[in-house]
Amino acid sequence: MMKSIFAHGQAERPRLSAKFWSVLAAFAGSLGFLLFQGGKLAFMLFVIITLLSIYLLLGQWSGIKRTQGHRTLSSSEYGTTIEAGSSVGVAIDLQIPGFWPMPYIFVKDRLVHKNGIELVFETTIVPDWRRRGQWEYKTPALRRGMYSFGRTECVTEDIFGLFEHSGALDLPQTIAVLPQTVPIREWQQFHQMMKGTNHHSTTTRAVRETTQINGVREYIYGDRLSRIHWNATAKTGTWKSKEFERESLPKTYLVLDRQQRAYEAEELFELSVSVAASLFQYGAHRGLSLGLVSHGSDDVYFEPKLGQNQLKAVMQHCVEVESDGAYTMRQVLKEKVQDMAPGSFVALITPVSGEPMLQIMGWLKQMQLNPCHFWIGPELKGKEAWLKQLQSRGMAGYAISSLAELPVALGGRSAV
Repeated sequence: MMKSIFAHGQAERPRLSAKFWSVLAAFAGSLGFLLFQGGKLAFMLFVIITLLSIYLLLGQWSGIKRTQGHRTLSSSEYGTTIEAGSSVGVAIDLQIPGFWPMPYIFVKDRLVHKNGIELVFETTIVPDWRRRGQWEYKTPALRRGMYSFGRTECVTEDIFGLFEHSGALDLPQTIAVLPQTVPIREWQQFHQMMKGTNHHSTTTRAVRETTQINGVREYIYGDRLSRIHWNATAKTGTWKSKEFERESLPKTYLVLDRQQRAYEAEELFELSVSVAASLFQYGAHRGLSLGLVSHGSDDVYFEPKLGQNQLKAVMQHCVEVESDGAYTMRQVLKEKVQDMAPGSFVALITPVSGEPMLQIMGWLKQMQLNPCHFWIGPELKGKEAWLKQLQSRGMAGYAISSLAELPVALGGRSAV
């Protein structure tokens, strides 16, 4: 046992490279030539080899291991939030202490996605006389998710390219890439359904407000003077208005299907997430209280609420959500439907259609809920027949094959 430990310790000792032994042999040879042969030639050769050896030896203290620097992102100094499909500009400033001649530096930067995908960026920079260098690059279009920067590696060589010296610095930063969204002007069938279940009009502006202040919002042209929030206006320097709570409407739930087997391609799930995020943004802008049911490897449930805090929490969930569920939508809803009040609106966002979806929606109607189907798919064959089948049973449905189709399907026209 002791022998094996000793042998293991010997194996871990750093070995000197062949280049090191070559330089040492050259120095020993020039020294021997000077001692045994003598003369001006031997002396000059010894001086030259000695100076070169000293230069190569000083490379160990080149300062590359103590490199300092900072990274700046195009949107923020410490982090950024962008939408999927966007890119980020990155600038890295380096400062190398010391005085050893440094002809160039190889720099490698890494951007790692949460699922393990790594993007590597490399370049060569020539430091100025103050041993400073700057590198700017732009990432490709990023997909949804959380990204973090890994260690930034710096490598340099002597002018002969014999010895390599490296260093690394940690510049931790993260990038949150939100799902792509599209603005929605109107969700016609949703408001028609609401009008049928309430005694007053349910367009957002027509919903009667209570006297309970719910927060502060941006000033909208035409707001009454009594609505202006003077304290918030004075603090921010921009006009702010009071936001009052509205009379309660039937609750609305978005159900995001996260069953792994339901999605044939990763793009389908990205489209489902984008549809859910777009609907939440629409609800937040119209003062609608929306909730979310998202069950996969984790069980996430947002009770329908108003306000920007709800929107931020849902969007943060949409950044990291994955199609990693093992249960079907019906199995998930069996646990959640008990918490849904009768008359609630339930939007099912899923690529599943046909008889399994008819059974789920029929069961939800039996539970006195109002189901709606967002059918997600790249090439939706027979979508007209499917939508007519839902309509004949008094159910709403939309066939979405791209995000740009969402506002058209909901309101009959594009929001752009």
